[in-house]
Amino acid sequence: MTHERTEPSPAVRAMAMSAPVTVVAIEAAVRPTTAQRLGPRLALLSPIVILLIWEVLSTTNTLDQRFFPPPSQIASQLGNERTMARLPGDIVASLSRIVVGFAIGSTIGLATGLLLGMFRVPRLILSPVFAALYPVPKIAILPLLLIIFGLGDASKWAAVAIGTFFLVFYNTLAGVLQIPTIYLDVARNAGASRLQMFRTVALPAALPDVFTGLRLATGTAFVVLAAAEFVGAKSGLGVFIWASWQTLQVDRMYLGIIVLSLMGYVAIVFVSWLESRLVPWAPRH
Repeated sequence: MTHERTEPSPAVRAMAMSAPVTVVAIEAAVRPTTAQRLGPRLALLSPIVILLIWEVLSTTNTLDQRFFPPPSQIASQLGNERTMARLPGDIVASLSRIVVGFAIGSTIGLATGLLLGMFRVPRLILSPVFAALYPVPKIAILPLLLIIFGLGDASKWAAVAIGTFFLVFYNTLAGVLQIPTIYLDVARNAGASRLQMFRTVALPAALPDVFTGLRLATGTAFVVLAAAEFVGAKSGLGVFIWASWQTLQVDRMYLGIIVLSLMGYVAIVFVSWLESRLVPWAPRH
């Protein structure tokens, strides 16, 4: 038996001719960059700097305090008995509506995106329907939802679910359509059932796009809910903000806006954390 000698590639020859890799070089290669070290600190520092600038501009009357009260005045509302008697209940009401509506909309959006991504004929039939419904402002159909579901929580669930559905659906669909055909062919040749193909090929491949849709849908859910609570609820942060505007309590109104913003931020961070655990192969930015 003869053994043929395999010539190394140009890249391998170049590496062999280069200086030997030392421990110092390896440590330098894996050492976090300045941007990676400072990024988390700057992310924490930037809101504080903005609040300090706002405080200074407002207290020096550079900003009109009637429209931009200083953050210290807004924070003082946390010591107001009337405000604190209502705010926790409104937070719980809004949060429960977000959780239920988001769960419904994202589940249906995920399932629909997977199905239409895997089956071409239903996709061709239903694509024009979704394309026509998606541009319709979700708040524009709120009166219809109030007629169908009434003034209770069901109409808020429906509004949030509809706003969530399209973003999760389209991102899931895009993720499935980007799967290389060879992966599906290999699964078919291995005798995989439809359910197995969904579970082992389509869903894992689409998960990075699914989580992109979930992050976008999270922010949209809070926007839709606040608008829905403005006109069709008796509790919730939307009602809290609207009632503050009606009574010209601008500092109290800002407090509601900030609390709503913080809730949305925490929700998006949670979705990103969940993605890092469930989709470790997805690129991080």
